Amino acid sequence: MKQLLIITPVKDSIDSTVGTMEAIVAARLDMPHRYVVFNDRSTPENTRRLHREAKRLGVEVVDLADLTDHPSPNYLFVLRHVQRQALADDAAIAIVESDVTVRPDTLQGLWDGAMAHPDCGIAASVTVDEDGRINYPYDYARKMQGDVVDCRKHCSFCCSLLTPALLKAYDFGKLDASKNWFDVTISHESLAAGLHNYLFLSLPVLHRPHASRPWKQLKYKNPLLYYWRKWTKGFDKI
Repeated sequence: MKQLLIITPVKDSIDSTVGTMEAIVAARLDMPHRYVVFNDRSTPENTRRLHREAKRLGVEVVDLADLTDHPSPNYLFVLRHVQRQALADDAAIAIVESDVTVRPDTLQGLWDGAMAHPDCGIAASVTVDEDGRINYPYDYARKMQGDVVDCRKHCSFCCSLLTPALLKAYDFGKLDASKNWFDVTISHESLAAGLHNYLFLSLPVLHRPHASRPWKQLKYKNPLLYYWRKWTKGFDKI
């Protein structure tokens, strides 16, 4: 790995995104890196605000409306786009979602952890709530011990680093375009390629679940309505 491409996809959740951007800008990073926020057809008002905040912080914003006519969500387009860039630059990709706040040492720690494990496909940070308790989507990790775990379960893309080894081993062009999220598929493909996915319990990040997608709060407040919307509207396909 010669450099790190850090990305945050966002649609309208500007308040949480500003916190994500501020934390990444404040991160201590020794490697060459580039940080890009991909704006997925946010409203005109939110797009203006995002650009304003990004300019204040010195963050690059790419408006996906300038690159594709495909309606939101365009997460798959982003993954394919950044894979091509990363392969050309021998870069790793760090995905930090817009409802996550990294610590100053998070991204450097993932980079160093991936470098220390030549067989690494994904290096992921465990997510925690404001009280430091492991939360969704890593509920399964609550009983795990140690600083880093060789993980056979899927790694979420809340805050994960994808190594060049993985990017070379699996073409994102093969991902199922009927789905909305791809962390499960890519995690499995990483293992299928003979790579290992490492979950770093020592590098927790603050996760406010679904802050970027408020409709998903129904999963906790009204599960029946959540699953009705999920299946009837085709939302949230994994």
